[in-house]
Amino acid sequence: MASNKKLLVLPGDGIGPEVVGEVRRIVDWMDKRRHVSFDISEGLVGGAAIDAHGTPLTDETMADAMSVDAVLFGSIGGPKWEKLPFNSQPERGLLRLRKEMDLFANLRPAMVFDALADASSLKHELVAGLDIMILRELTGGVYFGEPRGIETLPSGERRGFNTQSYSESEIERVARVGFELAQKRNGKLCSVEKANVMESGVLWREVVTSIAKDYPDVSLSHMYADNCAMQIVRNPKQFDVIVTDNLFGDILSDCAAMLTGSLGMLPSASLGAEDPSTGRRMALYEPVHGSAPDIAGQGKANPLAEVLSFAMLLRYSFDMGEDADMIETAVGNVLGAGIRTADIAAPGQQAISTSEMGNALLKELDKLAA
Repeated sequence: MASNKKLLVLPGDGIGPEVVGEVRRIVDWMDKRRHVSFDISEGLVGGAAIDAHGTPLTDETMADAMSVDAVLFGSIGGPKWEKLPFNSQPERGLLRLRKEMDLFANLRPAMVFDALADASSLKHELVAGLDIMILRELTGGVYFGEPRGIETLPSGERRGFNTQSYSESEIERVARVGFELAQKRNGKLCSVEKANVMESGVLWREVVTSIAKDYPDVSLSHMYADNCAMQIVRNPKQFDVIVTDNLFGDILSDCAAMLTGSLGMLPSASLGAEDPSTGRRMALYEPVHGSAPDIAGQGKANPLAEVLSFAMLLRYSFDMGEDADMIETAVGNVLGAGIRTADIAAPGQQAISTSEMGNALLKELDKLAA
Protein backbone atom coordinates (compact mmCIF):
# COMPACT_ATOMS: atom_id res chain seq x y z
CA MET A 1 0.00 0.00 0.00
CA ALA A 2 1.50 3.33 -1.06
CA SER A 3 2.17 5.92 1.61
CA ASN A 4 1.00 9.52 1.31
CA LYS A 5 3.98 10.66 3.40
CA LYS A 6 6.49 11.63 0.73
CA LEU A 7 10.01 12.14 2.02
CA LEU A 8 13.19 13.08 0.14
CA VAL A 9 16.43 12.08 1.86
CA LEU A 10 19.59 14.02 1.02
CA PRO A 11 22.49 12.52 3.02
CA GLY A 12 25.09 14.89 1.53
CA ASP A 13 28.76 14.78 2.48
CA GLY A 14 31.06 13.86 5.37
CA ILE A 15 29.20 12.23 8.23
CA GLY A 16 25.85 12.95 6.57
CA PRO A 17 25.36 9.46 5.09
CA GLU A 18 26.25 7.84 8.44
CA VAL A 19 23.84 9.81 10.60
CA VAL A 20 21.06 9.67 8.00
CA GLY A 21 21.61 5.90 7.87
CA GLU A 22 20.62 5.62 11.53
CA VAL A 23 17.41 7.53 10.84
CA ARG A 24 16.63 5.12 8.00
CA ARG A 25 16.83 2.32 10.57
CA ILE A 26 14.25 4.13 12.71
CA VAL A 27 12.04 4.59 9.65
CA ASP A 28 12.21 0.82 9.06
CA TRP A 29 11.38 0.25 12.74
CA MET A 30 8.34 2.51 12.46
CA ASP A 31 7.14 0.59 9.44
CA LYS A 32 7.35 -2.71 11.33
CA ARG A 33 6.34 -1.67 14.85
CA ARG A 34 4.14 1.41 14.34
CA HIS A 35 2.69 0.50 10.94
CA VAL A 36 3.74 3.90 9.62
CA SER A 37 5.31 3.93 6.18
CA PHE A 38 6.95 6.63 4.11
CA ASP A 39 7.36 6.97 0.37
CA ILE A 40 11.11 7.67 0.41
CA SER A 41 13.33 8.85 -2.41
CA GLU A 42 17.01 9.71 -2.09
CA GLY A 43 19.17 12.21 -3.92
CA LEU A 44 22.61 13.80 -4.05
CA VAL A 45 23.51 17.26 -2.82
CA GLY A 46 26.69 19.20 -2.17
CA GLY A 47 30.04 17.62 -2.88
CA ALA A 48 28.46 14.26 -3.68
CA ALA A 49 26.36 15.92 -6.40
CA ILE A 50 29.39 17.83 -7.71
CA ASP A 51 31.35 14.60 -8.07
CA ALA A 52 28.48 12.83 -9.84
CA HIS A 53 26.90 15.64 -11.87
CA GLY A 54 29.22 18.66 -11.77
CA THR A 55 26.76 20.77 -9.78
CA PRO A 56 25.92 20.97 -6.04
CA LEU A 57 22.22 20.42 -6.80
CA THR A 58 20.67 19.18 -10.04
CA ASP A 59 17.40 20.55 -11.39
CA GLU A 60 15.94 17.06 -11.03
CA THR A 61 16.73 16.88 -7.31
CA MET A 62 15.39 20.41 -6.85
CA ALA A 63 12.15 19.34 -8.52
CA ASP A 64 11.97 16.30 -6.24
CA ALA A 65 12.35 18.57 -3.20
CA MET A 66 9.47 20.73 -4.40
CA SER A 67 7.18 17.72 -4.84
CA VAL A 68 7.57 15.95 -1.48
CA ASP A 69 6.09 16.66 1.94
CA ALA A 70 9.46 17.04 3.66
CA VAL A 71 13.20 16.88 3.03
CA LEU A 72 15.58 15.21 5.50
CA PHE A 73 19.07 16.63 5.03
CA GLY A 74 22.39 15.32 6.36
CA SER A 75 25.43 17.58 6.07
CA ILE A 76 27.35 19.31 3.33
CA GLY A 77 30.85 20.30 2.26
CA GLY A 78 34.44 19.37 2.98
CA PRO A 79 38.05 20.26 2.10
CA LYS A 80 37.86 18.33 -1.18
CA TRP A 81 35.70 21.08 -2.71
CA GLU A 82 36.98 24.19 -0.90
CA LYS A 83 38.94 25.53 -3.88
CA LEU A 84 35.99 25.54 -6.23
CA PRO A 85 34.59 28.94 -7.31
CA PHE A 86 32.26 30.45 -4.69
CA ASN A 87 29.08 29.85 -6.72
CA SER A 88 30.04 26.22 -7.37
CA GLN A 89 30.83 25.13 -3.82
CA PRO A 90 28.76 22.44 -2.07
CA GLU A 91 26.98 24.90 0.23
CA ARG A 92 25.26 26.49 -2.76
CA GLY A 93 23.13 23.37 -3.03
CA LEU A 94 21.64 23.92 0.41
CA LEU A 95 21.18 27.64 -0.21
CA ARG A 96 19.31 26.88 -3.43
CA LEU A 97 17.01 24.50 -1.60
CA ARG A 98 16.23 27.12 1.03
CA LYS A 99 15.64 29.83 -1.56
CA GLU A 100 13.50 27.95 -4.08
CA MET A 101 11.47 26.20 -1.38
CA ASP A 102 11.05 29.63 0.27
CA LEU A 103 11.98 28.27 3.68
CA PHE A 104 11.62 31.47 5.66
CA ALA A 105 11.18 30.11 9.20
CA ASN A 106 14.16 28.40 10.81
CA LEU A 107 13.36 26.59 14.07
CA ARG A 108 16.36 25.99 16.32
CA PRO A 109 15.44 24.34 19.62
CA ALA A 110 17.90 24.44 22.51
CA MET A 111 16.91 21.65 24.86
CA VAL A 112 19.09 20.23 27.61
CA PHE A 113 18.61 16.56 28.41
CA ASP A 114 18.98 15.89 32.13
CA ALA A 115 21.92 13.56 31.58
CA LEU A 116 23.87 16.28 29.74
CA ALA A 117 23.19 19.25 32.00
CA ASP A 118 26.72 19.09 33.41
CA ALA A 119 28.20 19.20 29.89
CA SER A 120 27.04 22.79 29.40
CA SER A 121 29.47 25.66 29.82
CA LEU A 122 26.96 27.25 32.21
CA LYS A 123 26.16 26.19 35.75
CA HIS A 124 23.93 23.16 36.16
CA GLU A 125 21.09 25.11 37.78
CA LEU A 126 20.95 27.57 34.87
CA VAL A 127 20.45 24.94 32.16
CA ALA A 128 18.85 21.92 33.84
CA GLY A 129 15.45 21.47 32.21
CA LEU A 130 16.13 24.14 29.58
CA ASP A 131 13.77 24.03 26.60
CA ILE A 132 13.67 27.13 24.40
CA MET A 133 12.93 27.63 20.71
CA ILE A 134 14.70 30.24 18.60
CA LEU A 135 12.81 31.15 15.44
CA ARG A 136 15.08 32.80 12.87
CA GLU A 137 13.79 34.51 9.73
CA LEU A 138 15.80 32.79 7.02
CA THR A 139 15.24 34.40 3.61
CA GLY A 140 15.44 38.15 4.21
CA GLY A 141 17.47 40.72 6.08
CA VAL A 142 21.07 41.76 5.64
CA TYR A 143 22.17 38.46 4.07
CA PHE A 144 19.94 39.04 1.04
CA GLY A 145 19.25 42.79 0.98
CA GLU A 146 20.22 44.95 -1.98
CA PRO A 147 22.34 46.89 -2.72
CA ARG A 148 25.33 44.90 -1.56
CA GLY A 149 28.92 44.57 -2.68
CA ILE A 150 32.46 45.88 -2.47
CA GLU A 151 33.28 49.11 -4.28
CA THR A 152 36.31 51.32 -4.72
CA LEU A 153 35.83 54.92 -3.62
CA PRO A 154 37.32 57.89 -5.51
CA SER A 155 40.04 57.99 -2.87
CA GLY A 156 41.09 54.48 -3.86
CA GLU A 157 39.88 52.98 -0.60
CA ARG A 158 37.59 49.95 -0.84
CA ARG A 159 34.21 49.86 0.92
CA GLY A 160 32.06 46.82 1.66
CA PHE A 161 28.32 47.29 2.14
CA ASN A 162 25.18 45.25 2.82
CA THR A 163 21.58 46.33 3.24
CA GLN A 164 19.36 45.31 6.15
CA SER A 165 15.87 45.26 4.67
CA TYR A 166 12.52 43.79 5.71
CA SER A 167 9.01 44.25 4.36
CA GLU A 168 5.91 44.10 6.53
CA SER A 169 4.83 40.81 4.95
CA GLU A 170 8.21 39.19 5.61
CA ILE A 171 8.04 40.17 9.27
CA GLU A 172 4.40 39.19 9.67
CA ARG A 173 4.73 35.67 8.30
CA VAL A 174 7.62 34.69 10.54
CA ALA A 175 6.01 36.40 13.55
CA ARG A 176 2.82 34.39 13.05
CA VAL A 177 4.87 31.19 13.09
CA GLY A 178 6.36 32.42 16.38
CA PHE A 179 2.95 33.06 17.93
CA GLU A 180 1.70 29.65 16.76
CA LEU A 181 4.73 27.92 18.26
CA ALA A 182 4.21 29.75 21.55
CA GLN A 183 0.56 28.65 21.60
CA LYS A 184 1.71 25.03 21.47
CA ARG A 185 4.39 25.54 24.13
CA ASN A 186 4.30 27.78 27.20
CA GLY A 187 2.51 30.79 25.73
CA LYS A 188 5.43 33.25 25.75
CA LEU A 189 6.97 34.97 22.72
CA CYS A 190 9.94 37.33 22.90
CA SER A 191 10.52 39.41 19.75
CA VAL A 192 14.14 40.49 19.32
CA GLU A 193 15.52 43.37 17.22
CA LYS A 194 17.48 46.64 17.54
CA ALA A 195 14.67 49.18 17.33
CA ASN A 196 16.79 51.63 19.30
CA VAL A 197 19.25 52.14 16.41
CA MET A 198 17.77 50.48 13.28
CA GLU A 199 14.71 51.52 11.26
CA SER A 200 14.20 47.91 10.21
CA GLY A 201 13.99 47.10 13.92
CA VAL A 202 11.37 49.82 14.44
CA LEU A 203 9.22 48.31 11.69
CA TRP A 204 9.82 44.80 13.06
CA ARG A 205 8.55 45.81 16.50
CA GLU A 206 5.53 47.64 15.07
CA VAL A 207 4.44 44.70 12.91
CA VAL A 208 4.88 42.09 15.63
CA THR A 209 2.98 44.25 18.11
CA SER A 210 0.14 44.84 15.64
CA ILE A 211 -0.56 41.14 15.06
CA ALA A 212 -0.30 40.19 18.73
CA LYS A 213 -4.01 41.00 19.07
CA ASP A 214 -4.73 37.88 16.98
CA TYR A 215 -3.06 35.73 19.67
CA PRO A 216 -4.52 36.85 23.01
CA ASP A 217 -3.37 33.64 24.68
CA VAL A 218 0.31 34.48 24.02
CA SER A 219 2.29 36.88 26.21
CA LEU A 220 4.45 39.09 23.94
CA SER A 221 7.63 40.83 25.08
CA HIS A 222 10.31 42.76 23.21
CA MET A 223 14.06 42.78 23.73
CA TYR A 224 17.07 44.35 22.04
CA ALA A 225 19.37 41.78 20.45
CA ASP A 226 22.44 42.64 22.51
CA ASN A 227 20.49 42.33 25.75
CA CYS A 228 19.01 39.05 24.54
CA ALA A 229 22.49 37.63 23.96
CA MET A 230 23.38 38.54 27.53
CA GLN A 231 20.15 37.13 28.95
CA ILE A 232 20.60 33.81 27.11
CA VAL A 233 23.80 33.17 29.06
CA ARG A 234 22.57 34.85 32.25
CA ASN A 235 19.09 33.37 32.69
CA PRO A 236 18.11 31.27 29.64
CA LYS A 237 15.06 29.65 31.22
CA GLN A 238 13.20 32.98 31.15
CA PHE A 239 12.58 32.35 27.44
CA ASP A 240 10.04 30.13 25.70
CA VAL A 241 10.03 31.16 22.01
CA ILE A 242 12.31 33.86 20.58
CA VAL A 243 11.53 35.28 17.13
CA THR A 244 14.13 37.42 15.41
CA ASP A 245 15.64 38.37 12.08
CA ASN A 246 18.19 36.55 9.96
CA LEU A 247 21.38 38.13 11.32
CA PHE A 248 20.43 38.16 15.00
CA GLY A 249 18.91 34.69 14.70
CA ASP A 250 22.15 33.34 13.27
CA ILE A 251 24.10 34.71 16.24
CA LEU A 252 21.62 33.99 19.03
CA SER A 253 20.88 30.42 17.96
CA ASP A 254 24.58 29.53 17.97
CA CYS A 255 24.91 31.16 21.38
CA ALA A 256 21.97 29.12 22.69
CA ALA A 257 23.37 25.98 21.09
CA MET A 258 26.33 25.97 23.42
CA LEU A 259 24.04 25.93 26.45
CA THR A 260 23.25 22.32 25.57
CA GLY A 261 26.82 21.07 25.70
CA SER A 262 27.26 19.77 22.15
CA LEU A 263 26.41 20.78 18.59
CA GLY A 264 26.07 17.05 17.93
CA MET A 265 22.78 17.09 19.83
CA LEU A 266 20.98 19.91 18.06
CA PRO A 267 18.30 19.52 15.37
CA SER A 268 16.65 22.19 13.24
CA ALA A 269 13.71 22.71 10.92
CA SER A 270 13.25 25.21 8.08
CA LEU A 271 9.61 25.79 7.12
CA GLY A 272 7.89 27.52 4.24
CA ALA A 273 4.44 29.07 4.00
CA GLU A 274 1.40 26.88 4.54
CA ASP A 275 -0.77 26.30 1.47
CA PRO A 276 -4.25 27.43 2.63
CA SER A 277 -6.01 24.95 0.36
CA THR A 278 -4.05 21.85 1.35
CA GLY A 279 -2.44 22.77 4.67
CA ARG A 280 0.87 21.56 3.22
CA ARG A 281 4.08 23.54 3.67
CA MET A 282 7.57 23.08 2.27
CA ALA A 283 9.97 21.87 4.95
CA LEU A 284 13.58 20.82 5.34
CA TYR A 285 15.04 19.23 8.47
CA GLU A 286 18.75 19.05 9.27
CA PRO A 287 21.15 18.78 12.20
CA VAL A 288 22.96 21.94 13.23
CA HIS A 289 26.40 20.29 13.07
CA GLY A 290 28.56 20.30 9.95
CA SER A 291 29.98 17.51 7.82
CA ALA A 292 32.91 16.78 10.19
CA PRO A 293 35.19 15.45 7.43
CA ASP A 294 37.89 14.59 10.00
CA ILE A 295 35.77 11.69 11.34
CA ALA A 296 33.70 10.84 8.25
CA GLY A 297 33.48 7.13 7.51
CA GLN A 298 34.95 6.15 10.89
CA GLY A 299 31.73 5.36 12.72
CA LYS A 300 32.40 8.05 15.33
CA ALA A 301 29.64 10.51 14.47
CA ASN A 302 26.83 11.27 16.88
CA PRO A 303 23.53 10.53 15.06
CA LEU A 304 21.29 12.09 17.73
CA ALA A 305 20.95 15.53 16.11
CA GLU A 306 19.80 13.85 12.89
CA VAL A 307 17.44 11.60 14.84
CA LEU A 308 15.98 14.60 16.68
CA SER A 309 15.63 16.42 13.35
CA PHE A 310 13.55 13.46 12.18
CA ALA A 311 11.43 13.80 15.32
CA MET A 312 10.83 17.45 14.38
CA LEU A 313 9.88 16.28 10.87
CA LEU A 314 7.26 13.96 12.33
CA ARG A 315 5.90 16.72 14.56
CA TYR A 316 5.76 19.65 12.14
CA SER A 317 5.26 18.05 8.72
CA PHE A 318 3.09 15.05 9.58
CA ASP A 319 1.44 16.05 12.87
CA MET A 320 2.78 12.84 14.44
CA GLY A 321 3.42 14.26 17.90
CA GLU A 322 3.11 10.93 19.69
CA ASP A 323 5.78 9.33 17.53
CA ALA A 324 8.01 12.39 17.86
CA ASP A 325 7.62 12.27 21.65
CA MET A 326 8.55 8.58 21.64
CA ILE A 327 11.77 9.22 19.72
CA GLU A 328 12.73 12.15 21.95
CA THR A 329 11.99 10.06 25.05
CA ALA A 330 14.14 7.23 23.68
CA VAL A 331 17.03 9.67 23.17
CA GLY A 332 16.64 10.95 26.74
CA ASN A 333 16.52 7.43 28.16
CA VAL A 334 19.60 6.30 26.24
CA LEU A 335 21.54 9.31 27.49
CA GLY A 336 20.21 8.71 30.99
CA ALA A 337 21.68 5.21 30.81
CA GLY A 338 25.12 6.74 30.29
CA ILE A 339 25.43 5.76 26.62
CA ARG A 340 27.63 8.26 24.78
CA THR A 341 29.33 8.87 21.45
CA ALA A 342 32.76 10.47 21.61
CA ASP A 343 31.57 14.07 21.30
CA ILE A 344 29.42 13.90 24.44
CA ALA A 345 31.46 11.43 26.50
CA ALA A 346 33.01 12.70 29.71
CA PRO A 347 36.77 12.21 30.26
CA GLY A 348 37.38 8.54 30.92
CA GLN A 349 33.87 7.55 29.82
CA GLN A 350 33.61 4.82 27.19
CA ALA A 351 32.39 6.06 23.80
CA ILE A 352 30.36 3.95 21.40
CA SER A 353 30.08 4.07 17.63
CA THR A 354 27.43 5.62 15.45
CA SER A 355 25.75 2.29 14.75
CA GLU A 356 25.94 1.27 18.39
CA MET A 357 24.06 4.43 19.32
CA GLY A 358 21.50 3.46 16.70
CA ASN A 359 21.24 -0.01 18.26
CA ALA A 360 20.66 1.51 21.69
CA LEU A 361 17.91 3.77 20.35
CA LEU A 362 16.12 0.90 18.63
CA LYS A 363 16.22 -1.18 21.82
CA GLU A 364 14.77 1.71 23.78
CA LEU A 365 12.07 2.26 21.18
CA ASP A 366 11.16 -1.44 21.47
CA LYS A 367 10.69 -0.95 25.22
CA LEU A 368 8.56 2.16 24.77
CA ALA A 369 6.39 0.51 22.14
CA ALA A 370 5.83 -2.67 24.18
